[in-house]
Amino acid sequence: MARLFIHDADIETAVAVRQAAAADGHAAEILSDLDAVERQAGDEPVFALVLTGDPRSREARRAVATLGSRIPRPPIVAVVEADHAASLAEADGGMDLDAVLTQPVDPAEVQVTLTQELERFELQLETGIVGRTDAMMEVLERIHTIAAVQSTVLVTGESGTGKELAARAIHRLSPRRTKPFIALNCAAIPESLLESELFGHEKGAFTGATSRRKGMFELADGGTLLLDEIGEMPAGLQTRLLRVLETRRFMRVGGDIEIEVNVRVIAATNKQLRESVRTGAFRKDLYYRLNVLHVDLPPLRHRRSDIPILVRRFIDELSRAHEREFKGLSSEAMQILLDYEWPGNIRELRNLIESMVVLAPGSVIRAEDIPLDVRETSGRALLPVQSGDVSAALVADGDDGMPLPQMEFLFRTLVEMKIDLDDLRSEFDRFRSRYRAGEDSGWGRASPDESPLTTFPGIEAIEVPSRSDDDVEAPPSIKLEAGMTMADIEREAISIALAGVGGNRRKAAERLGIGERTLYRKIKDYGIDP
Repeated sequence: MARLFIHDADIETAVAVRQAAAADGHAAEILSDLDAVERQAGDEPVFALVLTGDPRSREARRAVATLGSRIPRPPIVAVVEADHAASLAEADGGMDLDAVLTQPVDPAEVQVTLTQELERFELQLETGIVGRTDAMMEVLERIHTIAAVQSTVLVTGESGTGKELAARAIHRLSPRRTKPFIALNCAAIPESLLESELFGHEKGAFTGATSRRKGMFELADGGTLLLDEIGEMPAGLQTRLLRVLETRRFMRVGGDIEIEVNVRVIAATNKQLRESVRTGAFRKDLYYRLNVLHVDLPPLRHRRSDIPILVRRFIDELSRAHEREFKGLSSEAMQILLDYEWPGNIRELRNLIESMVVLAPGSVIRAEDIPLDVRETSGRALLPVQSGDVSAALVADGDDGMPLPQMEFLFRTLVEMKIDLDDLRSEFDRFRSRYRAGEDSGWGRASPDESPLTTFPGIEAIEVPSRSDDDVEAPPSIKLEAGMTMADIEREAISIALAGVGGNRRKAAERLGIGERTLYRKIKDYGIDP
């Protein structure tokens, strides 16, 4: 297990945490000097820090900042009084903590929290994928879950979100890790050569085939083959790929002998393959054969709090590569990067950091070192605006005498609302697709004459034992009624999930699609009796 360092600011709490951690197999130490954590840890690959007392103290903040130089950063957990937990996140810019537990110490909650945070930390070490947002934690946990099996995987996400890195992480965590990992970009190879690249060819199979050549499937035998940009694969090859996936056999171009291979295929695309299937550009049967397991990578604009972590990693990596010493970014420069929309996602961020590392005159990247096009669009949505209307109103006072700052504030607010609505619309489209597909959840689907919007979307993953046709009872559901808050809906969803699994919190967390630690906290917050 891992090492655990516990600050003794509150000695009673520290002892309780140590007992809970030791019972779970961790090597727990109580320290009175937080400055000694880095020294005590040394080259220890996996460890965690637990803060007791006031985590906003100067000593605690210094320890958090010191450990923040490690990427990924070891987990930091705070144990505070219940009255202070709510205000902790709102205090002076918030605290950069991975988890907050409340007193009195619940040994089970301590063990669940430490296990979850340490597993997430180890996943980042093993995969090279960094980030502490909930979206990336879900991606990492999903990668860890599916890596052990042999099924095909479809990795989706916008261009530049790291689909190949996710595919490599799946391979690295799988039993095939000692075998080859081969990546092929289907869009980068001419259609006339793609078949030969995939399956190889015999000598004389076509003009220029002067010798026998193995294809990617043969080269990846026993390992993993990534088919990037799978949405660009020609229709004829889609048919042949489907047969290979089903039989694990193929013939080289111009050959007459079947070759059997054992290859796990991971497909990646930035396209909406469901739409391609609908238009006939992609085979439906191949889509279902590839989409056995699915990993969807969030765009960078949906995980903005990971930007400082990525920036630090890129500056460290690129400054060493170019032999230039950099201390980091100024606060103004970082705010520009946080506000930018990042249409090119992580790839765009890395390229931007490299250009600034090479061109910035000082050891600190400042706002003026950031390219003008990024500075000008930072904080603004990349949405079409009618020329001469709103943009002109930002230059001078409005007709009603409203000064520039107020007009700009209103404009930005309206744009942000438009972005939120677009995100909500996209989320509902995904929900509607699952609804229409008729998942085997058993309920969570509205009746034919009832709009899906009248049921709570987060409930469709909860299963209820089926009953005979003679004794069908309406499954539990949550109706949106006037005056209900999101907290009301969430409380009901948790209560139903717990009731459906006899109070088993682990199973309830799985059905709700949230972590056990999150469920523990919400049960406490809502006063639910499991």
